[in-house]
Amino acid sequence: MSLVQSVDNVALLPAYLAAGTAVLVLLVDLLAARAVATVAVAALGAAGTALGAALVGAAGERRTFCVGADCSWLWTGRAALVAVVIALLTLGVLALSGPLLRAGRVPVGEYCFLLACAMTGGVVLGAAGDLITLVVALETLTLPLYVLVGLRRGSLAGAEAAVTFFVVSVVATTVTLLGAALLYAVTGSVHLDRLGAAFGADGERLLDLPLSTVAVALVVAGLAFKVAAVPFHAWAPATYDGAPLPVAAYLSTASKLGGVVALLAVVQRALPATVTGPVLALLAVLTMTVGNLVALRQQRTVRLLAWSSVAQAGYILAPLGALALAGVRPDARAGAYAAAVAYTVFFVLLELAAFAAVVALRPADGDGGTLADLRGAARRHPWVGGAFALALIGLAGLPPGLAGLFAKVTVVRALLAGHAGWLALVVALNAVLGLAYYLRLAATLYAAPGAVAVRPARIVVVALGIATALAVVLGFAPQLVLDVAAR
Repeated sequence: MSLVQSVDNVALLPAYLAAGTAVLVLLVDLLAARAVATVAVAALGAAGTALGAALVGAAGERRTFCVGADCSWLWTGRAALVAVVIALLTLGVLALSGPLLRAGRVPVGEYCFLLACAMTGGVVLGAAGDLITLVVALETLTLPLYVLVGLRRGSLAGAEAAVTFFVVSVVATTVTLLGAALLYAVTGSVHLDRLGAAFGADGERLLDLPLSTVAVALVVAGLAFKVAAVPFHAWAPATYDGAPLPVAAYLSTASKLGGVVALLAVVQRALPATVTGPVLALLAVLTMTVGNLVALRQQRTVRLLAWSSVAQAGYILAPLGALALAGVRPDARAGAYAAAVAYTVFFVLLELAAFAAVVALRPADGDGGTLADLRGAARRHPWVGGAFALALIGLAGLPPGLAGLFAKVTVVRALLAGHAGWLALVVALNAVLGLAYYLRLAATLYAAPGAVAVRPARIVVVALGIATALAVVLGFAPQLVLDVAAR
């Protein structure tokens, strides 16, 4: 077998664009030293990355860094979807960061550079074909966020949140790497498809080895940290609440998407579903139930959204947990994979809209405040309040928030197709439980005014409008996301 590899630079174009954006941001910040120019370059780079990823994805599947049939880079429709969403989320968070950057407590150049680095990791993550590329891409997405959480000058809460996030994430990465090393010791490969073939052809013998079971458990547990699945979730509320609001939005959307993509890659292509299915089903039940129950008691806005994000991770994990119960039916398994990706895409759009509304309704350099601080906000700012309420209703899965409604219907349908009716029932019960705090916050927005009004920044309102419009459009055409996610 020849070890000489040909490099498909077209397949790598989205990664080049994302990494080039980070380098260009550094150069512009050094040479021009103007905040407007730095932010403009970062925004144009994110938009260019999204466009490049979409164009390369539309041309069909591409592979590179291959030895024989094993490839470390596979650019498929799903990889293109992930890259486009990550780039658009970066662009949206840059828009939300306008008031924060103007307040002067965050260095603009470093902020934009770190966001571009995180975007690069997200773009690479969707195309990873082996465990090494997967872990490196996931850490490239996560490492800049440690700094971004604590980047605000003079913020003790931000420093504490950054340390919490760093310690927990390092432990998660160590656990994942140990699991990957043990998988290599058992199978002699790190390529995802080769691992899947090994467990498929010689699964009974491999699973009889205690080392194999430990390896699978460690990989799943390490990646469960990244999606804040219970019991690996404790870092999320404290980190979100201590971070600047735009960074919390990025953690809740892009970082969550990255964790889901990584977990989906190993579950779909590498690890045996008979082992991962029951584990993920249990994690899904614990995550959605604990997240919803604790969210009911929250009085701080960002903590409520953080616990809501934990619960939403449970809905995302539920289709993956049904894989073991789907038997050998490839259509049921494909539907479960597509449902998890589609739900994540719908969720991150609605979550970004919710955070954009909070940024618009709070002081430029403030935190999310309490629910009482948002009392009557929709009466003072009808359009912003209406978009916030629509995002909350969508996250709850109610019409007219069609994106959230179709997302939950997609998950339940995938569970029923995989003969996991009991898990579909748990999802439905938790969806009803989640209505309480989503509707309570929406009702607070329209209650008698309480706090002093804050004038929303124009760029934040524009970002909120675009995110809401995208959620509405996709709500009317959910099959487009499902079709791309299934590729």
